[in-house]
Amino acid sequence: MNTSRFTIRYKAVHPATDCTELFFYGSIEQALQNAGTSITQRRLYITVEQVASLSPVKSFLQKQKEGGAPVCIVKAGEEHKSIDSVLKIVKTALDNNLNRSSIFVGIGGGVVCDMSAFAASVFKRGALLELIPTTLLAMVDAAIGGKTGCDFGDYKNMIGSFYPAGKLHIAPEFTQSLSDTEFRSGLAEVLKTALLYDKKLFRLLQEKKEEVLRREAEIINHIVRVCTCAKARTVQKDLTERGIRMHLNLGHTFGHALETLAGLGTISHGEAVAWGIGRAIALSEKLELCPSSYKEEVFQALQSYGWSCERVHPVLQTALKKARQAVPLVKDNPTTTTDGSAGTAADSPTEALLQAMKKDKKNSSNTVRLILQKGIESAVIREVEDEYIRTVL
Repeated sequence: MNTSRFTIRYKAVHPATDCTELFFYGSIEQALQNAGTSITQRRLYITVEQVASLSPVKSFLQKQKEGGAPVCIVKAGEEHKSIDSVLKIVKTALDNNLNRSSIFVGIGGGVVCDMSAFAASVFKRGALLELIPTTLLAMVDAAIGGKTGCDFGDYKNMIGSFYPAGKLHIAPEFTQSLSDTEFRSGLAEVLKTALLYDKKLFRLLQEKKEEVLRREAEIINHIVRVCTCAKARTVQKDLTERGIRMHLNLGHTFGHALETLAGLGTISHGEAVAWGIGRAIALSEKLELCPSSYKEEVFQALQSYGWSCERVHPVLQTALKKARQAVPLVKDNPTTTTDGSAGTAADSPTEALLQAMKKDKKNSSNTVRLILQKGIESAVIREVEDEYIRTVL
């Protein structure tokens, strides 16, 4: 795959955030060599040990260190997507005398991209930013569109900003180094994109499952480009998520609630989103937005990739069992919490999930705002009453 590029343009939310240039490369080395290349600006590289240990990345970072560029290694995993990790990045920049004309270069998956971008957005009120996504999830979703931030307590992405990267350097070759869990996590976002925007991509996922799971280069390159372009078109129209960009949250409100209750990092983001897509489609059928045939087709696709379509995800069932052993249910009122919080797995899983969904930052009232579907390539935004959500949990 030859190097190519295209540009996303939008109304600036901050100086130097009016466009993002996306570059596609045929190798990891090309992506690394072309990131943060200005010789007049200082650079800070942010990554995790797992990525830093990859041969081409290790060699590249060693050369940067020898040239005086600082490298900040943060801990991997959703459980470390915290304000403390963000502040570690900021401190590294301060300790090395970087300024607002310096470039923060995040090399990693969604967690690294989100935290690197957030740190850049708050460092001296805004440093320059470039990202090298190394996971399928980051390539097709997390690195694109300027959503930055970290988790707070048990809740996903509660602190953050909109701060698009000036450049994204995408090398699909990175996907060959991913664990099966990481790769499948990204595939969930690919499926989401297909359901929202591209029925041909959905058919490819159905008909070429073995080739996809083997990570055949031609197919992965195609998937990355299709998903990247689809998200780029959406965020270009609605960067700050006031309208159609909300469609990209298909499955996420359910999925984030599952992640919260299971314990952040217990289940991969993609696994949770895949389950959430199933719940959203089941609710779409209950509300008579989509036909049963569409629900069955989506469920079949989800199950073919090994994702759960059960009302209660097995991970939550395990958490529920452990919590019940530790905290017996109160017989008189087994389904509610006294303070209106998300509850614990010792509460009814239905009510605990519902309360966690109500914490979602996209909500604007006491009802839960969800992305539902009438069919493929046809999404709608709905405020849904609790009684209907309970029917699919």
